[in-house]
Amino acid sequence: MDTQHKNMQTLFEQLGLDGGEASIEAFIADHYPLPDDVKLSEAPFWSPGQPAFLKEEIVEDAEWAPVVDELNVRLHANIPT
Repeated sequence: MDTQHKNMQTLFEQLGLDGGEASIEAFIADHYPLPDDVKLSEAPFWSPGQPAFLKEEIVEDAEWAPVVDELNVRLHANIPT
């Protein structure tokens, strides 16, 4: 049974990225704004394997879906600052 708490830090680690707060904020700053017509899983900055995981979690409304959705919101330009 998976008892790992699902949050932004653990999502980044699941994706093979640094899950530190500064690294997450830098990643978002580097890739923001993602155009509204580009789905998170179709963004050009992912390495192989990452897009499939992100898409699967959203499509299946799986355990990671709320955190993937949070990342999606934080990367798209339609979010007021």
